[in-house]
Amino acid sequence: MGYKLLLASLFSTLVLFGSAQSAIDNRPPYEKNPALPEFRILQTDSTWFSQKDLPASKYTAIIYFSPECGHCQHEAEEIAKHIDSLQQVFFVWASYRDLTDIRNFYQHYQFNKFPNIRMGRDPQYFLPSFFQARYTPFVALYNKDRQFIKAWEMGVEISELQEFIR
Repeated sequence: MGYKLLLASLFSTLVLFGSAQSAIDNRPPYEKNPALPEFRILQTDSTWFSQKDLPASKYTAIIYFSPECGHCQHEAEEIAKHIDSLQQVFFVWASYRDLTDIRNFYQHYQFNKFPNIRMGRDPQYFLPSFFQARYTPFVALYNKDRQFIKAWEMGVEISELQEFIR
């Protein structure tokens, strides 16, 4: 009789534990809360830029990158090359890397020429945590109401981005 009671108790515990686990939401924060997150980056000129400083624009793209990443370099080349067709997107490039490396990246791609691009260091490592970025470049697109539209975990092809903003 004790054996059956033990099995019944064990079964009940497993059922309760299993249903408690299924209630856990493992989605990244940006999927749970579609609002553009409050962030703060140290720009290449050593001034701070935050979500509150974003100008009104039709779209905002947050790009988490690493200056030495080949895919990030390709993404930067493509955005610079197609910037005329991307004027309605305000780009925020953020990295955790050293500010000198970020500054060199910014200068190399001449992003200072584009008023719709800001770049800086995320010293709190907030953005990669919020987006649970596993690869770089990670790109998240938000609409004019600063609501999440789409994320690309390994960079976005410019043609696909252009389709979203048309």
